[in-house]
Amino acid sequence: MSNASELHTAHDAGLVQCQVCGNLSKAPAHLSKYDVMSCPRCGARIKRREQNNSVEVTWALLIASTILYIPANMLPVMSVYMLGKGQPDTIISGVLHLLEAGQWPLALIVFVASVFVPLLKLFSIAFLLISIQRKSRWRPHDRMRLYKITEYVGRWSMVDIFVIAILTGLVQFGNLARIEANAGAFSFAGVVVLTMFAARMLDEHLIWDISRKEEPAA
Repeated sequence: MSNASELHTAHDAGLVQCQVCGNLSKAPAHLSKYDVMSCPRCGARIKRREQNNSVEVTWALLIASTILYIPANMLPVMSVYMLGKGQPDTIISGVLHLLEAGQWPLALIVFVASVFVPLLKLFSIAFLLISIQRKSRWRPHDRMRLYKITEYVGRWSMVDIFVIAILTGLVQFGNLARIEANAGAFSFAGVVVLTMFAARMLDEHLIWDISRKEEPAA
């Protein structure tokens, strides 16, 4: 019969888990937090887990991205001038112009990618942080799935910024046509980058730690 004091985590036992195949491997004693090793099963690169201030850093990044989310939606992101005429557009005004032009599928894509997805990422990361700090044991599998989705979506959130950058560089025909990036685009880029870092800095193992520590003794 074992008791709770004899339970150890994989980190305590010097083990690292591959995020690709889930294999547990014994980490070399000299492996630092900056070193990487290869999974003996699938060959993927894995890093040793470190006990750090993951929650605090993630909260700081999340708060900063939340602050930037306001000007990202309030300030103009792009100005389009045709024959000397044009006006700056915010994300919402751009969506409304697309709806007025009958381009509702494109308007829906822009709204989802530029408004809904960033807001959903902010709420998802905040929910995960609160559940970790409250030591919640509620559906760890679902919370882990939410974390993976949030991290995956983050890499596609820069599409809007890439489009603006490409258009700004290509569409420059003097007074005939030109496109300019405005302050809102930089704020939106800041939101995307900070939420990506927040998702990366959050230690997903914390979702499982409470469940493991509170498992009944065998």
